[in-house]
Amino acid sequence: MGGRATDTDVLVVGAGPVGLAAATRARAAGLDVLVVDRRAGTLDKACGEGLLPGALRAVRDLGADPPGQPLTGISYRAPGRHADHRFAAGPGRGVRRTALHAALRARAADVGADLSYGRVTALRQDADGVEVEIVPGSRDTARQPETLRARWVLGCDGLHSTVRRLAGLDVRPGRGGDRPSRSRYGLRRHFRVAPWTDLVEVHWSPHAEAYVTPVAADVVGVALLAPRTVSGAGFDTLLRTQFPELAVRLGATEAGPLLGAGPLRCRSSRRTAGRVRLVGDASGYVDALTGEGVRVGLAQADAAVRHLDDPAAYERAWRTATRDYRALTTGLVAWASSPARGAIVPAAARLPWLYGAVVERLAR
Repeated sequence: MGGRATDTDVLVVGAGPVGLAAATRARAAGLDVLVVDRRAGTLDKACGEGLLPGALRAVRDLGADPPGQPLTGISYRAPGRHADHRFAAGPGRGVRRTALHAALRARAADVGADLSYGRVTALRQDADGVEVEIVPGSRDTARQPETLRARWVLGCDGLHSTVRRLAGLDVRPGRGGDRPSRSRYGLRRHFRVAPWTDLVEVHWSPHAEAYVTPVAADVVGVALLAPRTVSGAGFDTLLRTQFPELAVRLGATEAGPLLGAGPLRCRSSRRTAGRVRLVGDASGYVDALTGEGVRVGLAQADAAVRHLDDPAAYERAWRTATRDYRALTTGLVAWASSPARGAIVPAAARLPWLYGAVVERLAR
């Protein structure tokens, strides 16, 4: 393989927001880019859909500006108690995942990134590049499987990353302290109802959280997070039994399909292997509880492109970009999984200065 010509400088696997951001950054650095995803069209995902102020700035820095609803803060809520904090650094935005994807895909296309559809099935590396085998999607019967060669591969393909597995960077569940029995899952559905607040509401019940995010003038998104034993009951049952007041307020106004994701926690042994880099959720993920996924993923995309030639520098930059997220999310999930779970909202209400400091750190 050594010395062979390449088909592209950077092959990005995964056309979600992080992959498209990485493609845009790589084009800004003067590199040829091909983005490959197994899915065609505008992509959706089960997520909270709230861009906190730092995430919104990062998206705009890429040259994209998706439509949505202003978000001015976060409200932790439990029956009879709530703690509100308004962002000090300006508003965030509630944005449909499809709108975010469309805006970033258009931006990547505008700067010259190419997009293709197919499933990666193998990786082979040498000192100068990576060969990637790609099988076309089931709807693309005219295309034959192909092998592409790139100088670098960026694995931006999410929680269940194929690139992570093929590069030998997976950490299997049950190793390194992971407990599959405690894995958490997410479910998301939209409701056709006018937003009643410009805050992201995080409703706490004994066994789950509900994230309510205004995403349009007549639509709110509701994401439920819970352990497998609870989330297995299904969205409707979980909403009705864990959040009865919220269920009444939303009514029977579903708008769109139910999407799920999980298990949320995943780990990688490293973020680099030769000329392969893991970026975003593919590089490791703790939980969606703090709502930082987009901001952290976009920071990783920027770092990966800046340090393509220096894997050690990317590892350091990855740790810096994810440090606050990993520390805060791990601590909050541990608290939420303990007998002290019921004290989270009362503590936030009694200590508004501490709650506000945590929110501002997340919103940076």
